[in-house]
Amino acid sequence: MEGLFDDPRGGDAAPPPPGSLDPSSQPLAVRMRPRSLDEVVGQGHLLGPGTPIRQLVDRDVPMSLVLWGPPGTGKTTLATVVSHATSRRFVEVSAVSDGVKRVRAEIDLARRELGMTGRQTVLFVDEVHRFNKAQQDALLPAVENRWVSFIGATTENPFFSVISPLLSRSLLLTLEPLGEDELREVIRRAIADERGLGGRVELDTAAEDHLIRLAGGDARRSLTYLEAAALVVGDGEPIDVDVLEKAVDRAAVRYDREGDQHYDVISAFIKSIRGSDVDAALHYLARMLEAGEDARFIARRLIVHASEDIGMADPTALQTATAAAQAVEFVGLPEARINLAQAVIHLSLAPKSNAVIVAVNEAVSDVTKGLVGPVPGHLRDAHYKGAAKVGHGKGYKYAHNHPGGVVSQQYAPDNVHGREYYRPTKHGAESRFSEVLSRLRSVLRGTPTPPADPP
Repeated sequence: MEGLFDDPRGGDAAPPPPGSLDPSSQPLAVRMRPRSLDEVVGQGHLLGPGTPIRQLVDRDVPMSLVLWGPPGTGKTTLATVVSHATSRRFVEVSAVSDGVKRVRAEIDLARRELGMTGRQTVLFVDEVHRFNKAQQDALLPAVENRWVSFIGATTENPFFSVISPLLSRSLLLTLEPLGEDELREVIRRAIADERGLGGRVELDTAAEDHLIRLAGGDARRSLTYLEAAALVVGDGEPIDVDVLEKAVDRAAVRYDREGDQHYDVISAFIKSIRGSDVDAALHYLARMLEAGEDARFIARRLIVHASEDIGMADPTALQTATAAAQAVEFVGLPEARINLAQAVIHLSLAPKSNAVIVAVNEAVSDVTKGLVGPVPGHLRDAHYKGAAKVGHGKGYKYAHNHPGGVVSQQYAPDNVHGREYYRPTKHGAESRFSEVLSRLRSVLRGTPTPPADPP
């Protein structure tokens, strides 16, 4: 009775997708979709022994998964591989074009087949974040009762886009963008494999490197661009950078991530922000992104710059840079380019000060020179038994017991007492901190408050 309730629209794993009865008419990315977990490239952290996906395949354990990751990282691939490897019926529902009626019909079909034949169904919902709350609610009975093995795919943060009841009943697996070596393997396999291009074209090294940059960690994009390039060359003709550019209408950005261009461009990027040239900074940001530079690397440099060249002149700069870095992790490219651009604009227009890096560097310099005298006795830990007998804590003044919460008292060791590492500028918010610091130091040292500078 196997297949008794197979969906005539192509819901079972065996028939090809509708409108693609001839496999050769399918896109290259579809033809090259892995047929087993061992053929999957990347996502090693999800496919090792004992991982949920391995258990789902090897032990045929029914479970529900939410796959979260950027486009082209293998979400649909993993779902289809699971269904093929376990001989389960595979049904794909698109949250873009299908609604609750289709979902309920597929669940009813799955329940009948499970009851009549014992055959389970993998219900794959692509772009599940596009379902509203009511539509996602319709999935709950099937997931709760395991009438189907639900697999939802999303490019959005599921903690914001998937309802809590559905998320709590599913295992959340995070997919990562493919690395350069992994993309290279995907591309070379597609060129050589009979399911792909069957060795009919060649891809020169420069074009392969450029294709990997254009893909940006997206395997499907790399194969789509490769297929487009293969259509404009004859059998046996090499695909070079010029051919690739014509095929995908994207100019090659001359940028070596391991060479001088990498260091020159990031240097110009930071110096443009430091110099408050927002337009130049945005140019270099776009140049790095288009060349395939790791967005996390750019975000890290912005975080460093926010403290190194802005600091207390605009304390919110660090918050903005950190938020942009988090956005890169949560959203991924291409959308995260907007978050990075916002951070670049903020940092470029912010008042500048290098007082923070100067302060910490001078403090570190003193320490490395050996200026690490003993901690003053009144500041030493006095909580353990016997501390008072050796004078620890004696004479310590509790700041909160004094007006303004500040009291004249020595905090630094004798050999650096009186050293001033932090010297605020008059730029931006730091001008206010300059006045505050002047008053604090006068109280701490028991000296008269110096008159304020004239406006």
